Amino acid sequence: MLNATITSFLIDKLHSVSPTIVYILVGLLVFGEAALFIGFVLPGETSVVVAGVIASQGRVNVVDVAVLVVLSAIIGDSLGFEIGKRYGHRLVELPFLRSRHDALERALDGLRRRGATYVFVGRFTAFLRAVMPGLAGMSRLGYRRFLMANAAGALVWGVSYTLLGYFAGHALGSILKYSGWVGIAVLVVVVGLIVVLHYARKRREADVEEAWVKEHPDDESTQGAQ
Repeated sequence: MLNATITSFLIDKLHSVSPTIVYILVGLLVFGEAALFIGFVLPGETSVVVAGVIASQGRVNVVDVAVLVVLSAIIGDSLGFEIGKRYGHRLVELPFLRSRHDALERALDGLRRRGATYVFVGRFTAFLRAVMPGLAGMSRLGYRRFLMANAAGALVWGVSYTLLGYFAGHALGSILKYSGWVGIAVLVVVVGLIVVLHYARKRREADVEEAWVKEHPDDESTQGAQ
């Protein structure tokens, strides 16, 4: 209900401003989701879906919106990563984060165990999307690994929700009812793909190793003797 009210308000207001202002506002909202913790007030997919709807009405270009959303997410999360790296332990004591202490600890534990994979998966959950960059900085995850995982997640998330708004057009009731399920579906597909690729890679490595042993039996016996 709250998302529906916010979305209706945003669309109503954005219809009265120029396309340039639409781009600026959407970019700032996506940028600020993690960098400025705006995500606790306005989940990023809401503004992205709104931008997609406006693009479907011809007021802005859908490709430009998708590119803007992805870049804003990457840059904003990079700033959030740096803030978390420098000031993270102070930030978690802020009132609106202190009440979520248990959830933050679980997220940190997930980062320590899964690293970049958890960064990617976190992009599809509203709470994790808002806090993941800062927590990744706190966890001392390398920035290069964070950037690659975060950029991949931002690309899938940004394009998916932009197109969701674009193709759904005026059917806002259906969008808001099922957008959460879309995120879950994307998450399930992505995680499933990661698992399949992981086991496929392991199987290939095992096949290569088995073929090597068959072709070089003397090497194996020599290693066993050693």
